[in-house]
Amino acid sequence: MTNDSPFTDSPPDLPEMLVLRFDGSGGMQRLDQPAERTPASGFDWVHLRRDAPATHGRLLALGIDEVVIHALTAQETRPRCTVHGNGVVLVLRGVNLNPGADPEDMISVRLWLEEHRVVGVWMRPLYAVGDLIAAGERGQGALTPGDFVTKLALRLADRAEPAVAALNEVVDDLETELDTGEGVHMRRRLSDTRRQAIMLRRYLVPQRDALTTLEIEDLPWLAHTERMRLREAAERVSRLGEELDAIRDRAQVVQDQIMDRRSEVMNRQMLLLSVVAAIFLPLGLLSGMLGMNVGGVPGADLPAAFWIVTALMAAIGVGLWGVFRWMGFRG
Repeated sequence: MTNDSPFTDSPPDLPEMLVLRFDGSGGMQRLDQPAERTPASGFDWVHLRRDAPATHGRLLALGIDEVVIHALTAQETRPRCTVHGNGVVLVLRGVNLNPGADPEDMISVRLWLEEHRVVGVWMRPLYAVGDLIAAGERGQGALTPGDFVTKLALRLADRAEPAVAALNEVVDDLETELDTGEGVHMRRRLSDTRRQAIMLRRYLVPQRDALTTLEIEDLPWLAHTERMRLREAAERVSRLGEELDAIRDRAQVVQDQIMDRRSEVMNRQMLLLSVVAAIFLPLGLLSGMLGMNVGGVPGADLPAAFWIVTALMAAIGVGLWGVFRWMGFRG
């Protein structure tokens, strides 16, 4: 992609520590170590790799409370927003677009937000984070921590939209294929699509709640325009959640149609077997009676008796078949 694109075409590297200073006017510079003091204007962004041995000590050196450190370094996280003192613990999730990964295997972004500092912890590279770094390198970086989190939330939604659109296209294809036939491969694709939609929705719906909570919190460093953009990001995430609900419902309708068709085919097959049994039941009774090894069987001494009985049974079979067709069977 060119530099004019709002997205990067590759995820950022995953160093043990990434320190960036935003000057409050869109500019950004990289630092080797976190500054001892936060800047008077703009803010610092310190991003640490969770599994690095020095991460816990670095978080303590930044003056972060143990409760916050535990929230940032927890093994499993769900999107949430929690105010702690003068800062906010914000956990978001982004679609995994790394090569060879499943999009529904969403990557967490754990942030500690203060008036002049953002501290993040990551476990895997995320394209949305790369988007923010690339914007800062172009002189279009975030102006404040509130601006930072709004841009991140919008980038996460932007990155999730293609994955949701791809699921919509899969369901469209399945609905089209349903008119031409159904096979094992179709049921497998349908199952995978429903699973992906459920997994994506599992994190996107709490993410909407987390952004909404941040918007209404009484934080003096969160500007009105930033709250409006947080509301916009929450609405976009909410819309994605509604699309995932629709995908799940459409997939369920396709599944029901597949089951109805299978039941219809099975019922027709059972009806055919029932008709065949009903036709041959009286014929079997007739042939059984004429085959009894007792005296007095009609036609035992008549040379043409076999052909007469055969013709009679054929006539009875054709007559029964005609009766069933007249009653509505069209097997």
